[in-house]
Amino acid sequence: MNQVQLQSMTGFGKANGHFQDKKISVEVRSLNSKGLDLNLKIPSNYRDLEAPIRKLVTENLLRGKMDLGIYIESQQNQAAGLINEQVAFAYFEKLKAMNDSWGTNTQDYLSLILRMPDVLTSQIEELSEAEESFILDLVKESCIQLQKFRKQEGQSLASDLINNLEFIQAELKAILPFEQERVAQVKERIHKGLASIDENRIDANRLEQEMIFYVEKLDISEEKQRLKQHINYFTETLQQEASGKKLGFIAQEMGREINTLGSKCNHSEIQRRVVIMKDHLEKIKEQVLNAL
Repeated sequence: MNQVQLQSMTGFGKANGHFQDKKISVEVRSLNSKGLDLNLKIPSNYRDLEAPIRKLVTENLLRGKMDLGIYIESQQNQAAGLINEQVAFAYFEKLKAMNDSWGTNTQDYLSLILRMPDVLTSQIEELSEAEESFILDLVKESCIQLQKFRKQEGQSLASDLINNLEFIQAELKAILPFEQERVAQVKERIHKGLASIDENRIDANRLEQEMIFYVEKLDISEEKQRLKQHINYFTETLQQEASGKKLGFIAQEMGREINTLGSKCNHSEIQRRVVIMKDHLEKIKEQVLNAL
């Protein structure tokens, strides 16, 4: 078997860096999802980067429910420019003059001034091209780290899938002796039934047609063959990238053949084997939901 390319949709990636006086980190987490569902948590001054960030994530991570956050862990002079000192001082002078003229007690001017209009500014520094490029590089690096995590998880996921496939194959082989036993039991029941009927009342041609129909109805060789083909196809598909959805479709086809085996088997031991196959197939379906 060639190298398994399967990736999990679950993962975590992080990238850190310094830009001027800022220490910035980008974190991205991923869970399973039918499509790409990206939630961004980024500072307001990076909002203009939302579109290129989404494009980067889509190109690199393809699918999953993701949370991507950009965090400024430390920044010198972070409060610089947030308080309009000129406006604040003007408020102070006016409030103090009014207070003195009224002869009231000294007030806590700072708490009053901070609530006045235009004292606290929300000016956002315009991003330079260098900082934009730096942020996007961090985003791409966090995606690369998430991809590495996904591949590691994918190897473990593929191992579990192969293990469950082998259980199904083993049960399929174990059916053979019981299948032969079932044929002998059916023949015996038919002979007993015919023995109690007057031969002169039997239409030989009609009996032959009914026997052929009955044998075809109970025959499970085609279902077994198709199930083997689906198992082989599933194994081959594990070697393809981003094959999660395809694996899900193959698992559905495997389920149809196993269900038909159960409905046609007419034998308690074969039925028990079919139940075991169904159990392992359900595990495969659950695991495939987390495959990219």
